[in-house]
Amino acid sequence: MIRVLFLTRYPIEGASSRYRVFQYLEHFKELGVKSDVQSFMDTPMYHLSLQPGQTIVKIFATLKAIGRRLWVLRRWRSYDVLYMQRELLPFGPPLIESWLQKRGAILIFDYDDALFIKKASRYNKLATAFRSGDKIRDIFRLVHCVVAGNKWLRDAAIDAGAAKAVTVEVAENTVRIPMHSTHSNDTPITIGWLGSPSTVKYLRLIEPVLQALAQRYPNIRWEIVGGNDFKMEGVSWTLRDWTLAGELEALARFDIGLMPLPSEDWANGKSGGKARTYMAAGVVPIVSAIGYNHELIRHAETGFLCETLTDWEKYLVNAIEDADLRQRLAVAARIEVEQRFDPRVITTRMVRLLEEVVSDVKNT
Repeated sequence: MIRVLFLTRYPIEGASSRYRVFQYLEHFKELGVKSDVQSFMDTPMYHLSLQPGQTIVKIFATLKAIGRRLWVLRRWRSYDVLYMQRELLPFGPPLIESWLQKRGAILIFDYDDALFIKKASRYNKLATAFRSGDKIRDIFRLVHCVVAGNKWLRDAAIDAGAAKAVTVEVAENTVRIPMHSTHSNDTPITIGWLGSPSTVKYLRLIEPVLQALAQRYPNIRWEIVGGNDFKMEGVSWTLRDWTLAGELEALARFDIGLMPLPSEDWANGKSGGKARTYMAAGVVPIVSAIGYNHELIRHAETGFLCETLTDWEKYLVNAIEDADLRQRLAVAARIEVEQRFDPRVITTRMVRLLEEVVSDVKNT
């Protein structure tokens, strides 16, 4: 039996930790893997991190989080693998990772964002100052294996000197997400966006199109979940806070799901979480044609890929006006997720990887 300590950045409320670790735990148990999880942020700290200001409170919360992490790491020898979902600490050089590696700990580093590209925090200038892309590259070279959410991230780790790097796509549990009711234009349709306050700004990339469509189709409902106080002139967005239960309720309301991204390397690091969730729910994904989205979406079969504002307008209009088209895409997208992203299948791959890494290190 392999014993694994999963060291996540966020509690289950944080999307990257929920999708990269928490959703697999029950399947690990079924496959004979003993797994424990320790999250750097607890739930109150996670919600605090999404709020502006409160720097002093955030500093004290961070100090407590450091203490919790160091406390659990005192027992690192009890585990065959330390599986890091992002860095052990969100700032400073990887001194702890280096210390553990030199003493024989088997380290795996998991990431699904271009963490080696420094981006400013929306809420905390102090956090921005402590971020370093060089730290991530150092971790690539320290650990025994890098697990990446897409091929571009995998190749970036290899280019930086990782000894071993593999791609493990993110699973999506369709048992958790009910299928959308049959698409129809008998009632007003809903165009929605699901995400976090840090990425809702990318709706600005398609703002002229959304404003024009809001005027052209006055009966459309517009909804944002998880975008805090986002506003757009000419578009009457309904704003809702994100919760696990609220996400499912929103997906049941959405007919079309948006995922615009900027044309930059950071977007190449995205692993399609938003679009895949739309697909699983039978919500038609209309997304930017960049990076992993090309691997995830079969254009005009399971969703639409857009390169220009003209594309966004064309495919949104097609989806708005043709309920039968939405239904065909929704059914095909759901089947794609069920077959390709089953959590049990991906957990089995992860177990094989764990066994392979442990075997390789012990035989070195």
